[in-house]
Amino acid sequence: MSVTLWCEQAWLPGGPADAVALEIDGDRIAGIEVGAARRGTLLPGLTLPGLVNRHSHAFHRALRGRPARAADSFWSWREDMYRVARALDPDTYRRLATAVYAEMALAGHTAVTEFHYLHHAPGGRPYADPIAMDRALVEAAGAAGLRITLLDSCYLSAGMGQAGFDRPPEGVQRRFADADVDAWAERATLVAKLDDGNGVRVGGAIHSVRAVPREALRTVATWTGTRPLHVHLSEQPAENAACLAAHGLTPTALLDDAGALGVTTTAVHATHLTDDDVARLARTGTRACFCPTTERDLGDGIGPAGALAAAGVTLCLGSDSHAVIDPFEEMRALEMHERLAHGVRERFTPGALLDTGADGDTIRVGAPADLVTVDTASVRTAGARPDGVLLAGSAADVREVRVGGRVIVSDGAHQLVERPAADLAAAIAAVHA
Repeated sequence: MSVTLWCEQAWLPGGPADAVALEIDGDRIAGIEVGAARRGTLLPGLTLPGLVNRHSHAFHRALRGRPARAADSFWSWREDMYRVARALDPDTYRRLATAVYAEMALAGHTAVTEFHYLHHAPGGRPYADPIAMDRALVEAAGAAGLRITLLDSCYLSAGMGQAGFDRPPEGVQRRFADADVDAWAERATLVAKLDDGNGVRVGGAIHSVRAVPREALRTVATWTGTRPLHVHLSEQPAENAACLAAHGLTPTALLDDAGALGVTTTAVHATHLTDDDVARLARTGTRACFCPTTERDLGDGIGPAGALAAAGVTLCLGSDSHAVIDPFEEMRALEMHERLAHGVRERFTPGALLDTGADGDTIRVGAPADLVTVDTASVRTAGARPDGVLLAGSAADVREVRVGGRVIVSDGAHQLVERPAADLAAAIAAVHA
């Protein structure tokens, strides 16, 4: 089916333009006319390419709004996360993830990359369907109308011990872990059958160098091949110190030595990097995914986004633990953290911020019709230049979202999930019961 969308303003590869007619044929953009006479369906405001959440742990959403009762750190937060992980099964995870993905759509996301490591039943026993939790996430994304890249994460160890000897998973970690890397690869091969080449893509993940022993890193990278491969990298100084003590290498150098860096690899967080680490990521074509709202929520630190970008490393963004789900806040935070760290404004241009938020997607002929329309006359955006809306707006300003031309959000309301807020409240209450 062919439709025409008339955008009051649209952000094209050259920047924002007025009176843009988009011809949509099926699920793709078939034509673009700038300065067009008004026709077809009116999209008032500024229309952007679909925004991409490149790093999500859906079940972490159950921790939002539950502040620590005393000073703590990432490591004490992790214990709270483990308590949530203990409570979920495929049915409860499907309900929670559907509501989380609906919240993402309402915020302007059209696609999510789910870094999935909650694989097994309590005690580490595989479900009768060994990929039941993977299926739950794919079904949740479909119900919420999002594209999903599902990354099945390899998790084998509780951490690095002396001289590199790895500690076996303990407690709830057994739900994350496979018996060995070959068992992970066997299960990941089943997950790969969920890939439909369009709305569902499947890749692999190295949870971290803490959780995947040195000798297993190359196996994960080899299995992944041309699929996406993601890894939590240098999120905490303690991770770097343990890796140096065990291997005499930084986590980045260890991954490079194992052949796990490259153009299909995304390093998530990349917060505590050496100059050599930055150079390795650039040399191998590895991307970096920053999650600014989570990194500040957990006190992780401010990563070297400017240095990575200057070295030629492509950046993208995620919301990780979902302390906030707002792609505008993630884009804005990338710039604001750089300002705080260096005392200089506009380290990233608005166009560069949109590149990170949309993960390089643009409104162009042949591209999927994944579109987000933002109100430019709200109390937040009123008076802003079109290229300043990214620094002024928020998820609350998203009025319409289309994925493959299909309307997912209209007039700020989700069209597939009737009551996302109530569904979130119920799903989270069940987890904490």
